[in-house]
Amino acid sequence: MHHRIGSLPGRGGERSTPVPAYQPKVEWDKEEVQSILDAVAREGAQRMLISALDQEIEEFLGRARYERQPGRRRRGYRNGVGKARKIAVGCGTLEIRPPRVRDTKEPFRSQLLPRYRRSSESIRALLPELYLQGLATGDFEPALRTFLGEAAPLSPASIVRLKEQWRAEYEAWKRRPLAARYAYCYADGLYLKAGPEDEKTAVLVVIGVTDDGQKELLTMVEGYRESRESWRDVLRDLRRRGLTTVRLFVGDGGLGLWAAVEEIYPAARHQLCWCHKMLNVLDKLPQRLQGEAKSLLRDIYTAPTREDAEERIGNFAQRFEREYPRAVASLVDRQAELLTYYDFPREHWKSLRTSNPIESIFDPVRLRTNATRRMRKAQTGLYLVFQLVRRAERRWRRIDAPHLVIKVLEGVPFTNGIEVIAKRSKRGVAA
Repeated sequence: MHHRIGSLPGRGGERSTPVPAYQPKVEWDKEEVQSILDAVAREGAQRMLISALDQEIEEFLGRARYERQPGRRRRGYRNGVGKARKIAVGCGTLEIRPPRVRDTKEPFRSQLLPRYRRSSESIRALLPELYLQGLATGDFEPALRTFLGEAAPLSPASIVRLKEQWRAEYEAWKRRPLAARYAYCYADGLYLKAGPEDEKTAVLVVIGVTDDGQKELLTMVEGYRESRESWRDVLRDLRRRGLTTVRLFVGDGGLGLWAAVEEIYPAARHQLCWCHKMLNVLDKLPQRLQGEAKSLLRDIYTAPTREDAEERIGNFAQRFEREYPRAVASLVDRQAELLTYYDFPREHWKSLRTSNPIESIFDPVRLRTNATRRMRKAQTGLYLVFQLVRRAERRWRRIDAPHLVIKVLEGVPFTNGIEVIAKRSKRGVAA
């Protein structure tokens, strides 16, 4: 038996069934989908905010909407809604008509939506982050209106207020007392494109290592280059604020820093940064020899003992002294200050051989400052760098073996990274 399409056999013969109409597959445009999602998110956020405001009114009045409480004096009445306000939140701009009340002893002030508030806290926090990441002040309004709508509260005027806030934070931070003890200090300078066109602004930075091994930004000030006078003012201020004793300063080869350290902290030891020294030495050699020289220099600072390092310095000098005496002199003349770390715990050598702990924080700073145009005022650059470094400080890790920092502060001697244990006589007196 042959059956027609769309029919089924039955006792009474054939029973026809309708053939479903063709349903074409709906293809959604990505932009249309995103627009719908944004609209749904805004509508949901608007409903939740209105509901929360109604709940706040109920708690303030002590009763729900239309609820009667016989025998109790009413605290006040709902009085419709106020004028529409546009609020910028993470999903865009919401238009809210906040509820009003009347006949109350004290005025109702919403905690969720204070007067004159035009944005959520997350949007307010977005402003400094965008500026720190490099968005120019003139780009704020057009860029953010694309995402937040016409109620976007961010503008160049907001940046002016932000800079004033940063200035106040910086001034308070710069004067704070230093109550902790610091065994090691890293010192270096950063040059910014700020101030007059024909020169750069030097920002002098000192980071300390506390007695529990944590790194802390101690000071950051504008200085005239990296001169002795500038560093001396920095160190004097640190001593006045409580930094009385430092066991070791780590820095580059700038003579201004070391002259100031000898004057203000004469008992502190000096450690030259090996990264800076390697660059200085390699710069005095031809390109064809730099690979070999770099390998020899790396062997020096990774030597297990001071004696081994001194022997390897001698080998380096023997290899290059005849043809390149300036390269050898650059290394040998500062040999003692390059090997100071052997008198401190071996576990700390990685942190003491270079000023990388302070150099590494400058990397994001340089990315941010290089991306911007020259800042007209040096102070503006200083406040910007301060905020960048303070944010980076939250992610700094402690140095290895932090428990040994206490021994360094107590003056326990170390030779080739090993603690020197004082010998005791039979009577129990140290020999």
